[in-house]
Amino acid sequence: MQLTKPAKFGTYSQDDVVFLLKDLSDVNLEDSTANRERRIQSGGHYSESLPIEYQPPKEYVALFWETLQQFKQKTALCIGIVSERIFQLKGRNTVLVSLARAGTPAGILIKRYLQMQYGVSLPHYSVSIIRDRGIDENAIQYILQQYSEENIQFVDGWTGKGAISLELTKACHQYEQKYGVRLDDRLAVIADPGYCTTLFGTREDFLIPSACLNSTVSGLISRTVLNERYIGKDDFHGAKFYKELIKDDVSNKFIQLIANEFPGIANEAKKTAARMNQQVIETGFLGIKDIQRIQADFSIENINYIKPGVGETTRVLLRRIPWKILMRDASSPFVQHILMLAEEKGVEVVEYPELNYLCCGIIKSLKEQNK
Repeated sequence: MQLTKPAKFGTYSQDDVVFLLKDLSDVNLEDSTANRERRIQSGGHYSESLPIEYQPPKEYVALFWETLQQFKQKTALCIGIVSERIFQLKGRNTVLVSLARAGTPAGILIKRYLQMQYGVSLPHYSVSIIRDRGIDENAIQYILQQYSEENIQFVDGWTGKGAISLELTKACHQYEQKYGVRLDDRLAVIADPGYCTTLFGTREDFLIPSACLNSTVSGLISRTVLNERYIGKDDFHGAKFYKELIKDDVSNKFIQLIANEFPGIANEAKKTAARMNQQVIETGFLGIKDIQRIQADFSIENINYIKPGVGETTRVLLRRIPWKILMRDASSPFVQHILMLAEEKGVEVVEYPELNYLCCGIIKSLKEQNK
């Protein structure tokens, strides 16, 4: 079967990543946060439209650069560790398949690290996975026309409560039942604060700087879209290229700043990875216990309104309608951008010391507007 060709869009080099996505740049998919939230909470799916890309104020962008300088070495070390672990487990035939869009910078950095350290240029694709709708099977079939299934390594940026890890496992099982092909559903991430995977650089809930911004740190690519008005049965899932934001794009600068740190962390990364690969690592999905307690404490009807961890809390503030932010430790350097956004948007920050995560974002239920 002849499948759609990859979209040549975004600001990353094709040497860094190939997007298995359909270019929907000319389609008007954006809607206001309030309208989207209303539709999502009335049974519509978040993947059918896009939020208007939030462009943060100058102070927030300045904070991004500050945190990037502060945590670039730590981020590089965690990328080095997960890269070494992947390489020790799967070797030179690995095919990196990052989950668009937060996984894309992580996949590029893993590819860059292994290129520096071992002189290999691993293939790297970015594909769409959507909660409750699964992975883009056309994209997987495209990859399997060229590579063997046992070499595929799925990559994302971080875990929250584990919805995408569970979605990936479910999608891989369904793919095997349909096509008789077994895919490795173990997700590689930079940080796994939710204990959702066994393949990670750290389990600390720390700020991965790329979580701070939207498309301007992800190659100017939108979130992925699955709307049958625009996506046919043989198409890849879709996305937009925000050309109009090109002057604000820092995607390649971010990659380069982290990659510059790789030589200094490589020895430590290799040793730590070898030690971790010898250990029996459990998952446990510890975050679910946090979620259940929060759901009870705050009478939240839908578990999907609760978004734990630094990365997910940032996303709630950037593109949903936040109700409250729960904070284990407001003095942590990893949450200063969250406090700034919460203040800008008038969102209450509640001290909640018994979290496993550093913080948690709660989406406002529009049925309870008057609460």
